[in-house]
Amino acid sequence: MLDLQRLRALHAVSVHGTVGAAAVALGYTPSAVSQQIAKLERETRTVLLEREGRGVRLTDEARQLVAAAQQLMAIVERAETELEERRGLPAGRLAIAAFASAARGLMPGVLAELARLHPALDPRLTEVDPHLSVDLVAKGAVDLAVAHDWDIAPLPAPAGVEQAVIGDDLCDLLVPEGHPFAGRAAVRREELGGERWICQPPGRVCHDWLLRTLRAAGHEPDIVHQADENPTLVALVAAGLGIALIPRLGRGPLPAGVVQVPLDPLPVRRLYALWRTGAARRPAIVETVRVLAERWPAVSGRRPGD
Repeated sequence: MLDLQRLRALHAVSVHGTVGAAAVALGYTPSAVSQQIAKLERETRTVLLEREGRGVRLTDEARQLVAAAQQLMAIVERAETELEERRGLPAGRLAIAAFASAARGLMPGVLAELARLHPALDPRLTEVDPHLSVDLVAKGAVDLAVAHDWDIAPLPAPAGVEQAVIGDDLCDLLVPEGHPFAGRAAVRREELGGERWICQPPGRVCHDWLLRTLRAAGHEPDIVHQADENPTLVALVAAGLGIALIPRLGRGPLPAGVVQVPLDPLPVRRLYALWRTGAARRPAIVETVRVLAERWPAVSGRRPGD
């Protein structure tokens, strides 16, 4: 009889790519994950992982087991959902993935509210890029994801994944004090040519949006500094090293020397909660989505007239 926990460990390695990353996702140590897979190899008399550089590669037999594990996990999820639904109360572990500024600006209050209302619920947060989190939901690696898209780059939801809108996050142009744009009521996108830009690295949603938007306006952006975290981007603007387009969620108060200027039209990114269709009726999912939407107005940074 195959052990479901060992199959979960193999599935996590398949999804996350390494034993270490799988261990973080499961809340285990890398040694514990390796032991689970070693036991599974003995049970099946099959080599499941092969060394490849600093990582591992799944064998063909392992991929077959991963496919079976995903089906078994879906069956277990349906059973757990039905039990939780009969009780009518959110309970059990809930794995949540959220992108960086949502993890900072939205999730602390949401998690605190869930803990206050539902002590039997055990939500666990991991910070994940939105491009990756949707796939993690689809593969069963997390139960719910908070992701976002932009007005010109919609977020695709694969088959078997449902979504609900949390709210719209507005983005502003941040410029150093004394910049020609600093005293403006608004700046049109057509005026952004020739500027020195500070933004996130390639492959991040905000970076891709900036390139597509400026190119659509006839400009090739000159990106001079790149950083992952929004506070770093704001600090670089404060030092007079360029301008940046940064969403309001999780941004915090602007330091001295940085001026916020609206773009015309104002860029918007939309936040979503995503979960698997099989868990749509699970009270823990329903309640978490409700709390996310309820808390959004307090953290969105929307001003009168926005």
